[in-house]
Amino acid sequence: MQKYYFSEGLIGAEWAKDICLTVAPDGMISEIETDHIAPAGAVVFGPVLPAMANLHSHAFQRGFAGLAEYKSPGKSDFWSWREAMYGFANHMSPAVTEVIASALYVEMLKAGYSAVGEFHYLHNSHIDQSLAMSDAILTAADKTGISLTHLPVFYEASDFGGKPAGAAQEPFLHTVDEFTRLLQILAPRFGGQHRLGVAFHSLRAVKETSFAPVIDCLEKISLTAPIHIHIAEQIREVEACIDYCGKRPIEWLLDALDVDQRWCLVHATHLLEHEWRGVSESGAVVGLCPTTEANLGDGLFPMSEYLKHDGAWGIGSDSHISVDAREELRLLEYGQRLARQERTVLTAREGGHCGEFLWQAAALGGAQALAQPIGEISTGKRADVVVLDASAPAFAGASYSQILDAYIFAGQPNPISDVMVAGEWVVQAGKHKNEDAIFERYRETVSEIVAKQGLN
Repeated sequence: MQKYYFSEGLIGAEWAKDICLTVAPDGMISEIETDHIAPAGAVVFGPVLPAMANLHSHAFQRGFAGLAEYKSPGKSDFWSWREAMYGFANHMSPAVTEVIASALYVEMLKAGYSAVGEFHYLHNSHIDQSLAMSDAILTAADKTGISLTHLPVFYEASDFGGKPAGAAQEPFLHTVDEFTRLLQILAPRFGGQHRLGVAFHSLRAVKETSFAPVIDCLEKISLTAPIHIHIAEQIREVEACIDYCGKRPIEWLLDALDVDQRWCLVHATHLLEHEWRGVSESGAVVGLCPTTEANLGDGLFPMSEYLKHDGAWGIGSDSHISVDAREELRLLEYGQRLARQERTVLTAREGGHCGEFLWQAAALGGAQALAQPIGEISTGKRADVVVLDASAPAFAGASYSQILDAYIFAGQPNPISDVMVAGEWVVQAGKHKNEDAIFERYRETVSEIVAKQGLN
């Protein structure tokens, strides 16, 4: 057993002082004491928070972030960005993928994310290559210390009705038999901090008849494994779905499949009241990625309305135009403020501290979406925590819940000092022990790709 001491922090749903966490050898929290005076000579860390889950990541896109902000003649939107992204994806090999994912995961850890849901569609078709690409992601997670929920993506078509995929999408494709075989081979490789789930790329990329056999295969591996899907991100997708089957995407999903707490509906931007009511009642998590959704011009999720029905939600950095949980939450709240011309929109029903509510709800929703035993500091949960630098200017005058408010809305630069995953310090004094070598490999690799693709 190992004991750790903190000056104050968020324990369960309450702010506490003088905290002692006892962590078992398996990295789980076995005991929590508050108002506990640390023994003489013990290290007492600053304010402690539950670490955040990043529920939606396309790791390779970090190498592309910031390189697609030039507008050519004509309309610039999600679909034009997607074509440029396909070009970058063509350069991904297992070795390159591992380099980029490793650098990204270090960034995530330093930003307070302790677990990531890797929505992984770079299979490169052939089964051996698919395994190598997944192994690259696993290697990156092991090398950095982040917990991984690996979500191999089933992708078989380019549009509704099973329209054949184009050449740029070929590296993503599998038949049902190929994909279920991949899941069966991958399953024994997961355990400990890592989880295996599945992702359907989108309704337009999966035939109606393909959902059942993939889900059946996953359930034979684990009845609690997570299931993710991109859905209703763009108006064009919604209109195409209506043209195809007479229903909106989320409407079709809820009617056709047994959507429950295992599911994470990523983006879900464009939905009507009966849809967001249905999602909330199902127990599924909505996966919101505000910085990516803003970067791509997707639109605003009706968050205020959704919360009135206690809908579960979490955050992800998606295309990694930003790798900062604070910015995701800040932008989520600010979007609602701008749309309604109000302040502190997203809080508990009875009111309260906006920052505290956002962090708590996102941490719990993200943990559910990734099937990871995290999301709050409590006994029986894994010891995944974030320590803030109490001397940071942002916290001057702040106390108790105001610390989380200041952290999200005024915490620049990053005031995280230390991050623990499963009882092990992976970031100390703001630095990951392997970051210098990892970032150097990343710079060299991305520079080579950019030169080849002519993006600079």
